[in-house]
Amino acid sequence: MIQLRVVKGAVAVVGLLALTACSGESAGPSGGDSNIVQGTGQVTTVPVEDREPLPELSGETLDGDELSVSDYRGQVLVLNVWGAWCAPCIAEAKNLVAVAEDTADQGVQFVGINTRDPSAENARAFEDTHEVPYPSLYDPDGRMLLQFPTGSLNPQAVPSTLIVDREGRIAVRLLKAVTEQELREALDPVIAES
Repeated sequence: MIQLRVVKGAVAVVGLLALTACSGESAGPSGGDSNIVQGTGQVTTVPVEDREPLPELSGETLDGDELSVSDYRGQVLVLNVWGAWCAPCIAEAKNLVAVAEDTADQGVQFVGINTRDPSAENARAFEDTHEVPYPSLYDPDGRMLLQFPTGSLNPQAVPSTLIVDREGRIAVRLLKAVTEQELREALDPVIAES
């Protein structure tokens, strides 16, 4: 029974990713040959007592190194799902880079999940162009995103950003391309937690 639920959840997420080329405020409603589905723009903040753990995500980075998000336990983690093909991801890149650089000395770590880029070379070029200082896991077929349980606070769109507290629990989900101010406003309360 559990295995059937996992399969149904995986099919649902794969279907969602197939329908969603990217989303965010600059994306429009789907139609024609655009293959773009408008994102919800929803920001969800979870009270400490209701937070669920981030699934164990690990794999190879775009640079060929092994990375596990569990290595960041004890630090605040910002996890951004992006694709080099995604216009809202391009728009938000400078905002993520600015906040990553400004919060590094506060124990905040950033990790990307590059998804649906068939070429790691294109994704690395994106990181070089935008001077991304943090690593990104390479997930060309979206399998890593399937590790989020059905009904959980999962990244449902590209781009999506999760803020994970020091205990490894999801504190905030942003289903949109983030501005620098939005990211700081969502991140600051999690940094302030003891």
